[in-house]
Amino acid sequence: MMTDRRSFLAAAAATVPWGAMQRAAAGEAASSKPVRLGVIGVGWYGMVDAKAALKAGGAEVTAICDVDSAHLEKNAAELERLQGKKPKTFKLYTDLLASDDLDAVIIATPPQWHALQFIAALQRGVDVYLEKPISYDVREGRAMVDAAAKAGRIVQVGFQRRQSKAFQAVKKLVAEGAIGRVVQVDVQIHYRAGTLDPTPQDPPATLDWDLWCGPGPKIPYSPQVGHFNWRLEKTSGHGHLVDWGIHLIDATRVILGESAPKRLTAAGGLYQLAGKITTPDTLTVHFEFARCPVVWRHRLWGAEEFTPEVNNGIFLYGDKGTIFVSDNRWVVIPSGKNKQREEFKADTDAGTAHMAEFLDAVRTRRPPSCSVADAYQSTKSVQLAMIAYDTSSVIEWDDDAERIIDHPKAADLLRREYRKPWEHPFKSS
Repeated sequence: MMTDRRSFLAAAAATVPWGAMQRAAAGEAASSKPVRLGVIGVGWYGMVDAKAALKAGGAEVTAICDVDSAHLEKNAAELERLQGKKPKTFKLYTDLLASDDLDAVIIATPPQWHALQFIAALQRGVDVYLEKPISYDVREGRAMVDAAAKAGRIVQVGFQRRQSKAFQAVKKLVAEGAIGRVVQVDVQIHYRAGTLDPTPQDPPATLDWDLWCGPGPKIPYSPQVGHFNWRLEKTSGHGHLVDWGIHLIDATRVILGESAPKRLTAAGGLYQLAGKITTPDTLTVHFEFARCPVVWRHRLWGAEEFTPEVNNGIFLYGDKGTIFVSDNRWVVIPSGKNKQREEFKADTDAGTAHMAEFLDAVRTRRPPSCSVADAYQSTKSVQLAMIAYDTSSVIEWDDDAERIIDHPKAADLLRREYRKPWEHPFKSS
């Protein structure tokens, strides 16, 4: 019986489609002309995405944009070394979009900039690879979904874990009833957050801090809210759940076949890192999805000393068994005392595969796996969770009407006012 079960599970993993690379190779063979890419935001992850595109093949980075001239200088030289041709450099994304040698752009700026840059790129008539979360607030996300539908361009959102063989295998196992009815899901990413100096100070001479803040509030600069560390700043990254946890909430949605939650509660606070970051270092969120509840937990301190093997991953509890899954590993635990658990591993270069799928879609005009409309479901799920936390309240969400029920204070947080001269893209009817 155990051999049969192991064969079943191994077969499930083996039959998971690893199609992105294969489709990309076919697309590249069909067209020898490289996809000409612009990259908006090359501080860190923009370069990760750019290198993934070069690794996938059939792409050339023709232009890059950043509000820090040091980023531009360093990464233009790096791209010249990698591809043999130096890209043009721009401070303003509008100037990059005016270039005549673009087929697509990668947007990897902080979230407060995503909506304006995404919509402008669509209006320019290029395809877009957009990093998650798709937006800072829920109403921006709706405006972006509408703009994409109108433009008809290829869009891929950077939920790279959709390419993970582990998550794909678990989706198949759950669909085939390997653990019976899923009763609850627990999701967590505990890690020890590094912090920098939070003392307000002058920004580096190379950085246009006013432009970096853009349509969001202009806050005092410090190393802790600047490059990279903006993820734990409320006015930009909006914290660990929205920045990193969103990957696993997206994976959970895909595994369960869910859209957005209908009810949310959240509790937590700043217990260890108060005065250093502005979002909770400890958080629990209860998402009521139609199929089952999903519980998120994170702790940004004291994370290494106990069960490090499950610090980052998803537990799916069924009435016939339990599955734990992380990026490259999944464990199946049958119900019953002393039942043997089985562990499987499958490495995936998810970032390269996800980018390869996007490049193939640009060439073939076949939609890739992660549309902005689908990514909006995951993005608004975590944004609603933070609204529940910020208002210390139960959020009832009407997904058909896209409104928070009977809570005006919470509903006001669906749309953040932009700083002048920028204008919010969502116009209420």
